Amino acid sequence: MGRGKIEIKRIENTTNRQVTFCKRRNGLLKKAYELSVLCDAEVALIVFSTRGRLYEYANNSVRSTIERYKKASADSSNPGSVSEANTQFYQQEATKLKRQIRDIQNSNRHILGEALSSLTFKELKNLEGRLERAISRIRSKKNELLFSEIELMQKREIELQNANMYLRAKIAENERSQQQMNLMPGSEYQTMSSQPYDARDFLPVNLLEPSHHYSHGQDHTALQLV
Repeated sequence: MGRGKIEIKRIENTTNRQVTFCKRRNGLLKKAYELSVLCDAEVALIVFSTRGRLYEYANNSVRSTIERYKKASADSSNPGSVSEANTQFYQQEATKLKRQIRDIQNSNRHILGEALSSLTFKELKNLEGRLERAISRIRSKKNELLFSEIELMQKREIELQNANMYLRAKIAENERSQQQMNLMPGSEYQTMSSQPYDARDFLPVNLLEPSHHYSHGQDHTALQLV
């Protein structure tokens, strides 16, 4: 079931009225903040409780917003006065931003060691402390990155050592396999067949054949003796 519609009228019970005030006040302040952030609007909110306690919110300044409101209300009869008031306000804002930019630029020059003659002893002391803290953070980050790099290189070294040991084991295994192949039967024949041919190790074929010319001579002599 949905919530029933609340009748807008004064709450008679004091406790309930105080609780409702706290809840609605916080919601109103939150809405004012959201309006100023989301819409880039200048918002000023003033609330007084029944006991006379002041609650306020302003994204710029309550006093400056009220002054701007007074000027806009006083010149409401003249249409151009509102535009002039807005122009004056934005000029003031531009001047404020320029001053902030100038302060930031001066601070950056001081960090670089420039334009130090205008600083007092206390300002120089504060600047020195800021630089020392900054250097400490920079060194801490540098050491962190250095240790990470060393750890990575150590892991890489271990991986390379393991790969080297694996390759050595494979080479030794291949050498043992080759030696076992050489010791198997038939390896001598393969060894001899693989050697180059040398003619000095063999007799010429014609020395083993009979001489036909010599045989004919003997037969002829025998016939003459008969």
